[in-house]
Amino acid sequence: MLNNSALLLFGPPGSGKGTQAVLLSEALKVPHISTGDIFRQHVKDGTELGKQVQAIMQSGALVPDELVNRIVEDRLAQPDCAHGFILDGYPRTLPQAKMLDEMLDRLGKSKVVVNLLVDYNIIVARLAARRQCPVCGASYNLVFNPPKKDMVCDRDGAALIQREDDKEEVIRNRFEAYNAQTLPVMDFFRQAGYRLVEVTGGNGAPEELTAVIRARLNG
Repeated sequence: MLNNSALLLFGPPGSGKGTQAVLLSEALKVPHISTGDIFRQHVKDGTELGKQVQAIMQSGALVPDELVNRIVEDRLAQPDCAHGFILDGYPRTLPQAKMLDEMLDRLGKSKVVVNLLVDYNIIVARLAARRQCPVCGASYNLVFNPPKKDMVCDRDGAALIQREDDKEEVIRNRFEAYNAQTLPVMDFFRQAGYRLVEVTGGNGAPEELTAVIRARLNG
């Protein structure tokens, strides 16, 4: 289903890309690459890159394309990406999409886009209940996808946190950035001949949506 392919998860902030990326990664046995998680790790480690992006991320703005492209290209060159991978949170802008297209051509990867269609009102309600593991990056929702033990990660037992960029003001900024910069990327995907799978989400358990996505990919 995803042999030697790049699967790009697309959708508005809070649409469930992170959760679906983790579930699909486990099911398909390919790495899940989240640019947001990579940048947050750099911030946590206090690297030079982390210092550059910390203020940007906290404001809800998008990290400059040249920084994102650099770190993605480095990650895709790693051996575990040789047989395919899942990208979550990239590309977000047209320049990023064009750069990725060139990377995928060089790597000889098939190109598949999964576009999650979720109503913004549902997203706002979801984000208010979203929590994340600061250790492994796993995402939870206290209503739809709670951890087995209250506020504790199922995988490593770490205390869950609420991300700074889930605050209402930051969410509004992210929506504006998405509408202005990211939606045009879908037009690029269509024109470039990517395989496009659109799935309506927002209701039901994440595992149910994963099953729908896998069925559509197989179809």
